[in-house]
Amino acid sequence: MVSPQAVRRGILTASITIITATGAIYGAGLKSNHELKQERKRRQEATPEDMITQLEAVRSNLVREKTELEIKIAKFTARRIGNAEENKGAR
Repeated sequence: MVSPQAVRRGILTASITIITATGAIYGAGLKSNHELKQERKRRQEATPEDMITQLEAVRSNLVREKTELEIKIAKFTARRIGNAEENKGAR
C-alpha cells in the first residue's frame, strides 16, 4: 500500500511541474505579444524610403525564387520528354 506521504510527494511534484510549464508558456506568449507590438510600432514609424527598400528586398527574393522554380520546371519537362521518347523507341 502506498503511504500518504508518497501520495503527497507525488501531488506536490506534479503541481510544481504544471505550474512551471504554465509559467513558461505564459511567459512565451507575453514575449511574442511584446515583439509583435514592437514590430507594428517599427512599421508605423518607418519612412517611405525604408518601406521601399524593404519591398525591393522582398521582390528580389521572390524573383530569385521564381527563377529557380522555372529552371526546375524546365529540367523536369525536359526529363519527362526524354523519358517519353525513350519509351517510344523501346516499343
